[in-house]
Amino acid sequence: MLRNIIWKGPFERPLTGRAAEKYFLEVPNEESCIQASRDYTAAPHRAGSDRDLQTAKDFLTFLQSELGIKASSEPPIFPAGSIHSRHATLMIPKAPVPYAWIDTYYPLMNTPLERSLQTLDADGKVLWEADLEEHAEEEDPEAHKFSNSVPTFHGLSKGADVTGRLIYANYGLIEDYDALVAQGVNFTGAIVLTRYGGNFRGIKVQRAQELGAAGVLIYSDVRDDGTVTVQNGYKPYPHGPARNPKAVQRGSVQFLSMYPGDPTTPGTPAYENATRTEGLNKPQIPSLPISQENGEKLLKLAKDGWNGTVRLNNQVDERVMPIWNTMAIIPGYIKDEVVMLGNHRDAWVMGAADPTSGTASIHETIRGFGALMKKGWKPLRTILIASWDAEEYGLIGSTEWGEDFSEFVDKYVVAYLNLDGSASGSRFHVQASPSLAHLTYSAALDVPHPTEENKTLWDATQDSGKYFGAREDGNAVLDSEAVAVYEASINAQDELGVGVLGSGSDYTIFLQRIGVASMNHGFSQTPNDAVYHYHSVYDSELWEETYADPGFHRHVAVAKHLLLVALRLAGSVVLPLNTTHYAYELESYLDKVKALALAQSTEIEVDLSPLRNSVHSLQAASQALDYEKFVAERELRKILKKWHKKGHKIRKLRRKARKTYCKMLKKVFGKECPSHHHSEEPHQPPRREEDVSQGPKIVSSGREVARDLYHPISERREQWQERREIMQGLALYFGVELPPPLPSSGEHTCGKSAGRPHFPLPKILKAMKRIRTVNQKLVAFERGFISEDGLPSREWYKHLGVAPGRWLGYGATTLPALTESITLDKNSTLAKHEADRLQTLVDKLVATIRV
Repeated sequence: MLRNIIWKGPFERPLTGRAAEKYFLEVPNEESCIQASRDYTAAPHRAGSDRDLQTAKDFLTFLQSELGIKASSEPPIFPAGSIHSRHATLMIPKAPVPYAWIDTYYPLMNTPLERSLQTLDADGKVLWEADLEEHAEEEDPEAHKFSNSVPTFHGLSKGADVTGRLIYANYGLIEDYDALVAQGVNFTGAIVLTRYGGNFRGIKVQRAQELGAAGVLIYSDVRDDGTVTVQNGYKPYPHGPARNPKAVQRGSVQFLSMYPGDPTTPGTPAYENATRTEGLNKPQIPSLPISQENGEKLLKLAKDGWNGTVRLNNQVDERVMPIWNTMAIIPGYIKDEVVMLGNHRDAWVMGAADPTSGTASIHETIRGFGALMKKGWKPLRTILIASWDAEEYGLIGSTEWGEDFSEFVDKYVVAYLNLDGSASGSRFHVQASPSLAHLTYSAALDVPHPTEENKTLWDATQDSGKYFGAREDGNAVLDSEAVAVYEASINAQDELGVGVLGSGSDYTIFLQRIGVASMNHGFSQTPNDAVYHYHSVYDSELWEETYADPGFHRHVAVAKHLLLVALRLAGSVVLPLNTTHYAYELESYLDKVKALALAQSTEIEVDLSPLRNSVHSLQAASQALDYEKFVAERELRKILKKWHKKGHKIRKLRRKARKTYCKMLKKVFGKECPSHHHSEEPHQPPRREEDVSQGPKIVSSGREVARDLYHPISERREQWQERREIMQGLALYFGVELPPPLPSSGEHTCGKSAGRPHFPLPKILKAMKRIRTVNQKLVAFERGFISEDGLPSREWYKHLGVAPGRWLGYGATTLPALTESITLDKNSTLAKHEADRLQTLVDKLVATIRV
């Protein structure tokens, strides 16, 4: 254990801080990252499949190998809700050594059976039948091999066979539907055709269902491909960077803005024997994803005023099936403060960009952790790593675990760092809670740009692709509406350039329901990048290595960024959470609400001044907390450094006295001084036996050190051991050495021993308590926006500061209940109620963090 490293011979401090960061940055490499990507994309691994289970086991083996975890004869795969599963998570605050395991949950999902799409004349005769297969070309061997392994379908779509007239609804935004309704369009019994983009695909289906539609078709439109189109002179993939016209975007059509996770167990974990509901967040009308080729055929019919009908047949096998989350922990000195890292592992087909680019990046981050551990490193705080399953069906793996262990997360998790796909384009992006904005920004400044010298990773937030049109006349064609949709998606940023978190990935349960400060990051596509075949068989390793990230330099840069953010969260004595930036962002959110209220066609009267005054009080309280952060850390550092300096002087005098004595001994008596060595084992720490199924067992092998903490009860002894370990970690991260515990409790000197001054234990305990109080207030800041009543009509979401927009899904809406009472409900009474509700939370938060 690390304490033995500290106490053996001369003090050699294991790597911490900048030294640890420098060492880590040399670990991730492109070759290892490419190999990991190739391993995971070797075959389709849809959630719940046999291959999905194998990838869970593969990731478990990797964690065990890198983190020095002894593998058992049988992999530790535990049914969720079992004693073994419960203990694996709940023992984390007591765990002495790293360990890894797999939790199995049982959500309701579906797989495709029969599918067909036809146009019919007035007599019901088939005029045209769509080819729903992707038919990947041989030039991409893996895509060709697995063309039909996972048929094109929508996750959680309704099984039904329906026929109706065709209505084109553009992006299927709420504004698109409202405009059609205003024109007198009747959706009852119709088949709605929409294009991908602008909002989550499930929201397109949800609104069509509410308007009485019979079914929905969603296609990929080349107008959303920026400059990289055949019209602009580029060949389609695999012959060039443009869209393959047969590519199809699979994906979930869950009503994400209502609630994520297993449809049948909202708010509770999906155990195998769970009591289940009907599932209100899954559609009651069928839908199908279709290709550009098929979409253009139907779009032409719709625009030409064709009066025939469309038959949509979507048959699915809907059943409860297992999924597997792979988890691992690296225990820190402070075991009850946990930093979480997560990436989902499941893919619709091979998923080279989504999610395997993220999996390959976190693979390198974990290799970095392992290399540091081999150098004696141990984090100040515990690190928990998660490889989530079934994210593609609706964030299921992370949501079920979060619902299962919501009390654990609320009590112990200080931050959650998410990585979905790390490389699908050229532009780096970060979305985060405002309290994490400066941390993510500064970490990006410390990582080199992946492809350009003398630039940083943060500079890549302004990068664009290299395809600006290949027409002979030099005039690239761009769709203005598509450009506006793209720009709207990147404009929700703070003054640093850090975006706001909505939903669509695994941070949702942590931020939106429990109130854990969260981050998501990676490289994504711009209008000038090669077309990303999202959720298609063409999201392949060949495409990834040819177009998304040749050489995998972006993958590695993301791995380094993730590790730096994690190291600084896990290794800073005071958590690097900037609540003052958050408090001022709240006022900017409030400014937006005011502008929206003024812009409504229906006059909305709501007095926001009381809420603004409360926000100002929060800003003042946060600034006082900033000063307390500085003073608390400075005080502990001062105490430890002063003690260490005194000890250094005493040891220097002792060495000088010994040298004089040895000279005299040799000169007078002709004898050499006896050799002086430190005991190999000056202190035997508590012997800990790991048993994942039963929790940690502590067997004391020493006596208590301080008289004021002496107590015959073993629980008190364990508390002291834990307290001392925290002190060791803090001392280590300040660059000083603690004295070893005394061999018996009969001689109390608070750490005073030969060559050391009196150890200031009471002062250190007081300073530690002060820092702990500060950190608790920092963590409480994000928690302070959680309302148990949740958002109107979607109570699963409880964060009143930010949430996925009611009709967006992916996109974020700040101050969501207040904002949507104005923009969607257009109700002054409701707006006043939501302003009052938010003010109450802010006032409580002021009281919580006030110094």
